[in-house]
Order: sequence, then C-alpha cells, then structure tokens
Amino acid sequence: MGKNLITGSFVALITPMNNDYSIDMGGFDTLLDFQRDAGTSAVLIMGSSGEVSMLTPEERHRIVAETMPMRKGTMEHWYGCTGSTTEATIDYVTQAAGEGADGAVIAAPAYICASTKDIVRFFLDVADASPIPIGIYNNPPRVQTDLSAEEILEIAAHPNVRVNKESTGRVGQVGKVCAANPDISIMCCCSPNLGLVVPTMALGGHGTANMTGNIIPREMVEISTPWDDPAQSARFREAYLKNLPMLHFAYSAINPVPAKSLLAAVGMPAGPLRRPLAALSGEHLAQGLRLVCELGLEEKYGYRVPDSLMLAAE
Repeated sequence: MGKNLITGSFVALITPMNNDYSIDMGGFDTLLDFQRDAGTSAVLIMGSSGEVSMLTPEERHRIVAETMPMRKGTMEHWYGCTGSTTEATIDYVTQAAGEGADGAVIAAPAYICASTKDIVRFFLDVADASPIPIGIYNNPPRVQTDLSAEEILEIAAHPNVRVNKESTGRVGQVGKVCAANPDISIMCCCSPNLGLVVPTMALGGHGTANMTGNIIPREMVEISTPWDDPAQSARFREAYLKNLPMLHFAYSAINPVPAKSLLAAVGMPAGPLRRPLAALSGEHLAQGLRLVCELGLEEKYGYRVPDSLMLAAE
C-alpha cells in the first residue's frame, strides 16, 4: 500500500504572541480556523515561520499539547520537531506523536553545517524511531547543508517519510526528483527568489509547503493545486502572476518578519516578533498594506488597513 500523500497548500504557520512575548493560544485557535476555512490541506506549526528557534523546550511541548485539541476536519496538524541533536529531535517527535500529531517536519540541525552523508543518516534515524510520518526539509538557506536529488530519493524510500519540502537554489534538482516519481509528497518553498514553485507544479509536484499562505491562504490553495487537468495550469498561471507581488513582499526580509508584521497590522492575531527580530515599519510595511488593498484582501478576509499606518509611511 502506498503512502497517504498530502496535496495542495501546506502552510507554515506563524506563532502568535501576546505583547509580553508569551504564546497566544487563543490566537492559534483563530489562525487554525482561518486556514481551515480557506481550504488549506495541512499546517506546519513551529517551523522557521513559527520562530521555533526562539521558543523554549517547555513552550514547544505546550504548543503541541494545546493546539492538537484544536484540530478539526481534514486539515492535518504537523509540527516542527528539529532539535540540536538526533536524540533531541526524536524526543520532540515522540512528544508530538503522543499528543496525536499527524506528522513531524524536520530539517538538518542548525549551525553545525554537517555533511550531507551525516544528514541523510539523521533523517533516516529519526524516521526509524518515529511513531508518526516524517516530512524532510532540505533548507540550505537556513542550515547550509544541501542534499542532492539522489540523497533525497534515498530518504524518500523510507516507509515513514511522507513529505519532501525543497528550498535548494538548484532548480534542476526538481526535475530529477519528479522524474524518479518517489512515493512521497513533492513540495517546495514558495519563495519567488528561489524560483521553485513553477517547475515543481509543472513537473508533477503535489503542492507547496508555503509561508505566504499566512496572508493569502485561498490564493495559495489555487497555486498549490496539482495539475491533474490542463485547465489547472491556466488557473495556476493566473493566480501566481496576480499574487507574485505579495510573494515577493513575504520574502522582502527574513522569514517570518514580513508575514507576521503584516498580519499584525491588519488586525490578525500575530503579536510581536521575539527579539532580536523587529517588526517592519514605515514604507516597508506600507508596501504590504498597499498590496492588501490592491488585491482586495480587505473584503476577502476582513483585513483592516489602518489609515494611520499608511499615512505614517508617506
């Protein structure tokens, strides 16, 4: 029997916070409902978009324990479980599994700049130990280690590995992985600077594991829909080109600064970024607010664009 593959939009959720930097659990409930209503297939809680590296172990455990009961319908809850070592990662995965998580996403541990051979072993060791499905994230912009297509396919053959999220700068790798047709969800980061979305979807990818869906979730559902019929390619092209300015805005500073700043500005539960990160302001923030207006997101999502913020940038 093949793996139960995720298709569509897999959104890496922000972590909402209160003004004192504590975790806003009510905000999580609102954001999860927002994604579910938009048709998002799965959410990644505590990925890099969720400021996971600045959360304490106790906060990470609490977020899993308190957001899993918020799971409703078919939208899956996956959790970022990368630790600083293989053992720490397995511990986070085991705790998520104990709370009923649908799966865990892991990347190479940060800062150590391990060899690709070591990281392949890391992914396989965690997959061996995990009671739940694993998603792997090839994320060289954050961790430097950059797996080859052959290494990704070796990991994809593991029966417990269900998702591959790609963020390499080597666009040709997408074709190699898609050509091999592994039994795994082939997804990519939505950054327009990496340029992976178009080739991934055109070559048979299953969707995008994206961050911009925090702001435009319905649009990312359209962009992330597999091309199962010729008409979908036209719908993709229209949605991608229309929303390309917002994709560029979402990556106009280090993730998740633009998305979290914009969501807070339009009245969504986001709160502050943990220091030393700082929210956007002035003209930079106004660029995002103008896009909200130009794309009709106020009416579509109930966003509120404060006149005071727009005027402050002029």
